[in-house]
Amino acid sequence: MSTTKKILIVLLAIFIIIQFFRPEKNQSIAESPNDIFAHYQASENTKQLIHTSCYDCHSNNTVYPWYAEIQPVAWWLADHVNEGKSELNFSEFASYSPKKGDHKLEELVEMIKEEEMPLKSYTLIHGDARLSDVQRDELSKWAEEVRALIQPNIK
Repeated sequence: MSTTKKILIVLLAIFIIIQFFRPEKNQSIAESPNDIFAHYQASENTKQLIHTSCYDCHSNNTVYPWYAEIQPVAWWLADHVNEGKSELNFSEFASYSPKKGDHKLEELVEMIKEEEMPLKSYTLIHGDARLSDVQRDELSKWAEEVRALIQPNIK
């Protein structure tokens, strides 16, 4: 048996074995009582924009595509979602201190206006998550309105 064939068999075996090691999925059964929309009003359009463009990485409930069942892609996605939630978690927003919440929304506005969010790697596959300039303005305006509600509580 040739060396190339042996290497391919070993790689195939490794690929098959790693399929049994799956990361925990980011899926909750119920909506969190700390969800941002449980505490701050938004239009249905704004809610839909945030759910479509942000919630997969920035909430406790990711909608996984079919390829999330294949390792090592699932590990990469899990890491990406965990990192996103560590930066901003809309499902736990009400648990943030007013100062932290204000800062997170300030960063949200900055990331949206500079077109850093949603990530290009995400919108490449999830075309419906792409934001137009009008949608970016709508989300920024909403975030600034929520910030105005939070700021009087900062100590």
